[in-house]
Amino acid sequence: MGSAQHKVIRTVAWLVIAAVALPLGVVSAFQIREALDREREFRAAPTCASVPVKASGCLWEQEFTVRTADTHRGEKNEPPEAELSPPSGEPWKVTFPRTDPVVSVLERGDHVVGVIWHGRVVEVRDADGRRQQTSDGPLGWPEDRLGGALASVSFGLAALVGGLWPLFVPGNRRHAKAAAVVRWHGVGLGATAILALWAQAANDWPMWAIPAVWGPLALLLLASMVAFALGALRGELDDDTPIRDAVGV
Repeated sequence: MGSAQHKVIRTVAWLVIAAVALPLGVVSAFQIREALDREREFRAAPTCASVPVKASGCLWEQEFTVRTADTHRGEKNEPPEAELSPPSGEPWKVTFPRTDPVVSVLERGDHVVGVIWHGRVVEVRDADGRRQQTSDGPLGWPEDRLGGALASVSFGLAALVGGLWPLFVPGNRRHAKAAAVVRWHGVGLGATAILALWAQAANDWPMWAIPAVWGPLALLLLASMVAFALGALRGELDDDTPIRDAVGV
């Protein structure tokens, strides 16, 4: 495969990445308000006066016995799950976004308490008091949507700019290097947004901590991106440029 073909494939790949990441980020951004409203509704929900006979906005705590529990460790696209049996009636099958802290320690015959909201088990509490949201739980979704929006939009924009740039100046090595600088700094922007989301979740910080952590890091990366892109345009990143010329000596 020739060098020209390789460049075309690389450009197309980055543009495809941008075409996927940007819409995903926009959708995540629009879902933040909906997720916040759902979380507020859950936190403000009253306790049910009696067992709800149909899906209800009140909270009901139901005792269950664990029939099966499987973390699906090492299995791709298989979320942790458990089958819970009430004192009477059909068992409930619930999935979880992650294995800890409850589903990873569940065993057959364990007794747990499930919080039912709008006809779904949204939280499970074990005998030791550990709590875990199920995949239907409303807590944490606003933070996930915000982190996803920051990561996808910042990375997608950089991939788009870095992918389109060489098309306007074909064959220009310096512009191609500047475009590469933009693309790979975009990877850093997306990665730092994910790290900010991880730090917020691990420390149970409020949602505003995500942009508070990511913002300064993003500014540093943007400053680095501009500096290196300008350096590439000036030829300071050319392979045949002497080091003393690259550093301005």
